[in-house]
Amino acid sequence: MADAKPFHWEYTPPPAPPEVFRIEGGRPLHGNVRVSGAKNAALKMLAAATLTGERCRLTNVPEIEDVRVMAETLRELGVVVDHPSPGVYEVASGDVDWLFVPLEAAAKMRASFILLGPLLARFGRVIISNPGGDRIGRRPVNLHVEAMRTLGASIDYRNGYYYAQAPGRLRGAEVRMPIVSVMGTENAMLAATLADGHTVIRPAAQEPEVDDLITMLRSMGADVTRTYPDTIEIYGKKRLRGAEHRVMPDRIEAGTFLVAAAVTGGRVTLEEAPCEHVSALVEVFEQVGIPIVCGQDTIDVDATGLRPGDIRPCQIETAPYPGLATDLQSPACVLLTQAGGTSRVTESIFEDRLEWLGELRRMGARVEVEDPHHATIQGPTALRGAEVSIGDLRAGASLILAALAAEGESVVHGAHHVQRGYEHIDRKFGELGARIVRTADPVARTATTVGPAGSTSPATAPSEASDPPAG
Repeated sequence: MADAKPFHWEYTPPPAPPEVFRIEGGRPLHGNVRVSGAKNAALKMLAAATLTGERCRLTNVPEIEDVRVMAETLRELGVVVDHPSPGVYEVASGDVDWLFVPLEAAAKMRASFILLGPLLARFGRVIISNPGGDRIGRRPVNLHVEAMRTLGASIDYRNGYYYAQAPGRLRGAEVRMPIVSVMGTENAMLAATLADGHTVIRPAAQEPEVDDLITMLRSMGADVTRTYPDTIEIYGKKRLRGAEHRVMPDRIEAGTFLVAAAVTGGRVTLEEAPCEHVSALVEVFEQVGIPIVCGQDTIDVDATGLRPGDIRPCQIETAPYPGLATDLQSPACVLLTQAGGTSRVTESIFEDRLEWLGELRRMGARVEVEDPHHATIQGPTALRGAEVSIGDLRAGASLILAALAAEGESVVHGAHHVQRGYEHIDRKFGELGARIVRTADPVARTATTVGPAGSTSPATAPSEASDPPAG
C-alpha cells in the first residue's frame, strides 16, 4: 500500500447546487422512449472491474450522478477510469495504491460499499466507511461484513470505518444470508470469484441485475453459476481477465415511464425494455385495467381511452424479485391515486419508504399511512399543481409523475436527487410532450413526511452513527 494520504474521520458534504423541476401538468404523454442502462447494474460492474488488472469496457452505462461518483471513487484509489464517449466506461485496475474508501464517497452513495468484496479479494485489505445514500430506512451492512468473515476475512470496526484484511487468499465457504439482500449477494459473489475453493451463497437475490453481473463475471473468466433460483455457486480462480459488457436496461426507469403514460392518459412505447424484468408491475397494470402489451424488448401502454374512475383499485406489496420492486412502490402509489376506490399499499422492504406520501398529499392525494409499512389510498383524485420537495431518488421521480398528471404548475425542489439515478429524465419527458424544465432553485425547502393517521413533519437527514448499524 502506498503512503497514507491525509484524510479526516468526519465529513460534512458540500451542499448540492439547488435546482427545481418546473412542470406544467395535465398533458398526455405520447411517443417512444429508450430505456437507459441500469444504475443498479452499472455501479456493481464498475466495482467488479477491480477484480482484474486488465482493462474492462462497459457500454450502455447511464450518464447519472451515482456513476460519476463511483468512477471518481475508483480514481481516488488509483484505478484508471476513462470515459471516452457517452455511455462508455473503461476501467484498468493494474495498480491500486490506496485501499481506502473514505466517508466522502460513502456519504454520497451507499453503493460504494460494494467495493469491500472485490478489493479485499484481490488486494487482501481495505478500509471502507459506513455507507450513506437515500434516507429510506435502515439498510444494515452487517450481513456484508459477516459474509466476508465467513470467507476468512478479519474485520474490525473503529471510528465509523471497517478495517478488513485477508491474509493469503479468501477461502470458499457456504455463505448463509440472514435475509435476501441484492448488494449482499453481489458483494459475497465478487469476493468469492478470487477465493480459494468452492463458495455457495443462499438465499441469493434473484434480481436481473445480479444475473447481469454474473454474465459479466463469466466473461472475465469467473466460474459463477446460479444452480437454483435462490442459490449461486462459485469456484474461485487465481486471476480474472478483462472483458467487455453491455449493461442491461434499467427496469426501474422502465416502470417509471409506464406509470407516466398511465397517469397522464397517454400512449407510450418503451424501447429496450424486456417485459420479464417488470412482470410484477405489468401484473398490477392488468389488475387495475390499464391496457399494456409486451413485445420483443418493447412495452406499449395505451391509456388514451380511460376515463376518471376507470382504473380499478388494488392491493400491492413490495417483495424481493420476482415480486414488485420496492423502487417501484412510489410510482405505483401515484398510479393508485387515479383508481376508483380504496387501494392498500404494503412496503415490506424498508420502514421509511412511505414517508414521501406527505408530499403527495400536498397535491391533493387522499392517503393515510397506518404505520411504517402500510398505507391506504383513496381515488380517483384530481391532483393539483403544488410546491413539493424530493426526499430521495425514487420518491423524487414519483413526484414528477404526480406533477405530470396534475392540473396546473408544480415546483419540485431537490432535483439533484433524481439526477443521481435517472439519465436525462427531464429531456426524455420533454420529448414525450411534457412541459418540464430544470432550473436553479431560488428558495430550497424541506420535504414533509407523513406518519400514522396522517400526521406530518419535516424530514431530517440522519446523523452519522458511531456504531455499525444493527441488522
